[in-house]
Amino acid sequence: MDVEHFRFEGHKIAYRTYGSGKRAVILVHSLLFNQDLHGPLAKKLAEHGNFVVTVDMVGHGDSDGPIDRFDMPRYAHAVETLMNKLEIEEAVIGGTSLGANIGLECAVHFPERVRGLITDMPALERAIIGGSAIFTPIMLTAKYLTPVADVTSRAARLIPRWSMPYSANLVLDVLKRDPRTTSHVLQGIYFGRLAPPREERMDIEAPALIIGHKFDPVHPYDDAVELAGDMPNATFIEARSIAELRLMPKRLTNSIIEHVDQCWRPRAVGSSSRAATKQAGRRTGKQS
Repeated sequence: MDVEHFRFEGHKIAYRTYGSGKRAVILVHSLLFNQDLHGPLAKKLAEHGNFVVTVDMVGHGDSDGPIDRFDMPRYAHAVETLMNKLEIEEAVIGGTSLGANIGLECAVHFPERVRGLITDMPALERAIIGGSAIFTPIMLTAKYLTPVADVTSRAARLIPRWSMPYSANLVLDVLKRDPRTTSHVLQGIYFGRLAPPREERMDIEAPALIIGHKFDPVHPYDDAVELAGDMPNATFIEARSIAELRLMPKRLTNSIIEHVDQCWRPRAVGSSSRAATKQAGRRTGKQS
């Protein structure tokens, strides 16, 4: 698929489209990865009658690197700008890790446009300690040992993508990243809002498929379970491992396809108006 671009706050952002129709699905990658992460899932969803968009968030993939710190709400509004660009009124928004949290922000800030959520490996309050332990060394290396990180990045770029399997290419893409951009991205995550607070998450009415797995300090299992319990229209499914959706995707992909089908079934009258009323209330409160 050809890469296309739109602009958000002066940044050029890359995206690809798969399939056609009015049933829109937007897929957002995880932290430091790019839209290729969701390429196989996008193709499967498109085969089932959906118009699927994958996107590189600012500082990732083929998009521009950030010139300042980006937090989750700003990433969410970049998704809204993409929807406006493609004239998408409503979409099921799916994401992994960073993308999962961005989807939650979308459901908080413009709920009337979120038809449903696919929330894979959310990183909420319990993720702060584990995430800091893993990403702090990466950020410090990128920021203060830039020549070392540059050597790794240049060496990785010499390896052709076609010579590697899908999963290996995903890791290779992370190693190819410009260390300065990586530093900016991680600082935005550190000093910005990681996810909507629990009281806001409990108000999310969009039907959500929450995917969690055990033994991962960055995406704690208990975060995913609690999130599914807090949201009134959420369903929880346990992944067998962090890599199941990438390496053995059939089971989870089928669950995601079924969930998207359910999201696009006719809704009860008044459900969208309730979401719009809540959004209007939030905006009025901010203005006052």
